[in-house]
Amino acid sequence: MVKVVYEVVPHDGGWAYRLSGVYSEAFPSHAEALEAARIVAAEQQVGGDSAEISWQDDKGKWHEEYAEGGDRPETEVVDGLFASRRGAEASPGA
Repeated sequence: MVKVVYEVVPHDGGWAYRLSGVYSEAFPSHAEALEAARIVAAEQQVGGDSAEISWQDDKGKWHEEYAEGGDRPETEVVDGLFASRRGAEASPGA
């Protein structure tokens, strides 16, 4: 099963969530970015309709496949603020 991890991080003078190096819009507070990431992660769990899909790979080749609407990834939200505080406490001289 695929796992999708959203990380809440400082971004553009505020906070954002990040997935695979792509940032969301910037939020004024950490709490707002964390809540937005939790909402997006929950929406990933909602199944849709099964359908035939077409997609193009990075080499330009087109593929067709059947996508199960209930085949949803596992999701996780990682709080960058909490992780950075934990790292500071664990580092020598902190």
